[in-house]
This record gives sequence, C-alpha cells and structure tokens, in this order.
Amino acid sequence: MAQSTDLTPLEARASGPLTGPVRVPGDKSISHRALILGALSVGETRIDGLLEGEDVLNTAKSMRALGAFVERTGDNRWLVRGVGVSGFKEPQNPLDFGNSGTGCRLAMGAVAGSPITATFDGDASLRSRPMRRILDPLALMGTKVTAASEGGRLPLTLQGARDPVPIVYRSPVASAQIKSAVLLAGLAAPGVTTVIEPEASRDHTELMLKHFGAEIVTTAEGAHGRRIALTGQPELRGAEVVVPADPSSAAFPVVAALIVEGSDIVLSDVMTNPLRTGLFTTLRDMGASIEESELRSDTGEPMARLRVQASKLRGVEVPPERAPSMIDEYLVLAVAAAYAEGTTVMRGLHELRVKESDRLEATAAMLRANGVQVEIVGDDLIVEGRGHVPGGGLVVTHMDHRIAMSGLVMGLGSDVPVKVDDIAIIATSFPGFVPMMRSLGADFA
Repeated sequence: MAQSTDLTPLEARASGPLTGPVRVPGDKSISHRALILGALSVGETRIDGLLEGEDVLNTAKSMRALGAFVERTGDNRWLVRGVGVSGFKEPQNPLDFGNSGTGCRLAMGAVAGSPITATFDGDASLRSRPMRRILDPLALMGTKVTAASEGGRLPLTLQGARDPVPIVYRSPVASAQIKSAVLLAGLAAPGVTTVIEPEASRDHTELMLKHFGAEIVTTAEGAHGRRIALTGQPELRGAEVVVPADPSSAAFPVVAALIVEGSDIVLSDVMTNPLRTGLFTTLRDMGASIEESELRSDTGEPMARLRVQASKLRGVEVPPERAPSMIDEYLVLAVAAAYAEGTTVMRGLHELRVKESDRLEATAAMLRANGVQVEIVGDDLIVEGRGHVPGGGLVVTHMDHRIAMSGLVMGLGSDVPVKVDDIAIIATSFPGFVPMMRSLGADFA
C-alpha cells in the first residue's frame, strides 16, 4: 500500500506539574480479540470501551470482509454478529491491517480454520516484519501459503485448512501472538490443540476464549512456562465484553508524571493483569509512587484506579523473565531510566528487534540523540541515568507509535526541548494522546 511522505512533527518542552484525572483508551489486545472472537461466535457480541485506533479499526474492517456483521453503535461501543467457527467467507479484496502485527497475526490464525483463501497485507512497516513464526505452526495444522513476499513476509496469501489438524506445539519464544494464532486455528480442529510456551506470555486469548464458551485448560510447565490445551470445535456464543483501559497506553502518562516535578495524576480502570504489569512492578522497584485502589474485574481481566505522583527514581536491573509482561513498555521505561539516578540494565530484549521497528536500536538512538549515555550489549539495554535528560535532539520514529510517544514524554522534563519527527503514527494505538496529555498540563508545540 502507498505511504504518505508528509510528516507531522511535534516538540515537547519542560512542563509544570501534570495533574488531574484521565482514562486512557481501551486495551488494544482485548479490542482485537473481542472483534475476532465475536466474529467466530454465534449470536451477538456487544463491546463497550473498544479502542478506536487505526489498528483495531483495520481488524474490524477485516472481520466485516470475512462475513461478520460489525457495526459501531456509539462512542467506543460496537456490535458484532458472528458467523461461527469455520464460518468465514472468502474476502473479495486483500485484508489490509495497516501497522498492526497483532491484528494481522491473530486473524491469520482465525482464517486458518476456515476453508477459504485470503490475502493479508499492511503498511511498509508491517510488510517488513516476520510472519514465518506464525505460518510454521499453522502449516502443521493444514494451512498453506500460496503466495508470499521474500522470507514469508506480507503481502501473503493463506489457504485455510479444509480439515484442520490438532497439534501439540512447543513455541520457541514466549509470544502471545504465536500462541493465540495456534489456539484460534485450533478452534476448528477436532480434539485438543496444545501450546507449550517457555515463559508465560499475556493470557488474554485464554481468558476471552473461556468468556465466549470454549473449554481451555492452562497448567504450569517448568519454572516459568505454561501448557495451554484447547478442546476444538466448540460453539462459541456471543458475549458482553467490557474493555479495560490499556496498561501499555497508561505507561506514557505514568512515566510522564513520575519524571515531571510536582505531578499528581489519577488513571481510571487500568488493566492490572499480572502478565501485563511488568512495567509498574519495575517502576515501583525504581522508587515510583504508584498506588492502586478500586479493584474490580470484567471479562476475567482485573482493573484498578492508579494514582501516580512524581518520584525520585533509581537505576535497577530488570530480569529477562519479566520481558513478556512488559515487552511493549521498554521504550518508555528507558525514558524513566534516563531520569533515574544510576544504571538501569534491561535484559533479554531480543523480541524488541522484530516489532514495528527494531525497537532496541531505535530506543538507544532516541536516548543518544538527547544526551543520554546508553549501550546495547547483545540483547541487553544499559542506560546510565543522571537524574535529568539534556534533550535538544530529534527523535526519528521509524513509523513506530511507541517511539513517538516515548520521545514526547522524554521532552516533558528535559533541559532543552525534544522534537519528534512524526506523530501521525500515534493514531494507530492512542488516538487523542496529544490532547489528553495537554489536558494534564503537558507542553507540546
């Protein structure tokens, strides 16, 4: 698909205290899964709090193209009438997922269980990202790739299995996307499909499959791993889904409040699933004041009110086994580490190299451009915090929304303003980020 060459730059400057209440958008991971499982169910699924960012809207369009009825009924409220497991129709045009690896990879798993052929495509960033890790287990289940770009990349055409085969798949890495794609394909297979992961990745798919009526059992596997067994060919039933606020989106105002002196903000309904809150654990280890209250649960997902106050942070070592619970938050953690006193070592970040960009290199470049001493050793990121950030540099986003937001957060406490080369990509995951931050007192120009 064609890319626009127009850039939308923005500068972040040292701000006064950030204050006030705010609710960040609905969780992106839950939003994708609610649309896909709603489309694979029989009856109506009503979704409240859906993230209406470009990534999720592309998943909605794709489910519609595959035969489900998908309609927006109000602000962040959506209705899905599904076609049932294996009920997708063949789409007339390629399914365009824009920048979303999650939407694309999960939809591949869902399509793999229907006897149809579909072409998957996306923007330049998504076209550069590896798909073989998803395609390999799907091939074992009977799915075929009939056309693909070099290295199994997009655009590619997938022929779903007419008679899907249940498998036992040992995932080479802790990846919720691999696990979810296999489980979604396994819905159409007779018998039990099992995924074994070396470390526990986010379990939203398992929780939501149960919510829609599937039989799924999770047990421990080794020291940190899990074995997930799904009984195939259930009749999923439409359900009510309340989408909690996205902890990955909350990460940006949280870190901003911690590094801007005098700040005191409150975030409502933030998901506190322990497989997603590694950042909050790490920030507390660094001395952050993050208080939880008003705990509750919807759709099997816990959520809470968070109060965040400016704090003096100290460097820490982040263990590699924590990576699956905060893989999307290392960029903004690196910003917090730059404002901390002392060295922060983040270990085992190989997965950052295959995200929207090579996030490991991009994070280091963002910090170096703004006077922060940083080093990459293998898959470890080492940040030398000095309690402040000189700033004055240009952050190159590489079409990555999290780099853009991390750069803007960094500039809110820097000695000299920080410029981000393009903020348009932020809309993929956090529409309204800039005005929301301004409402708290952020100085963007």
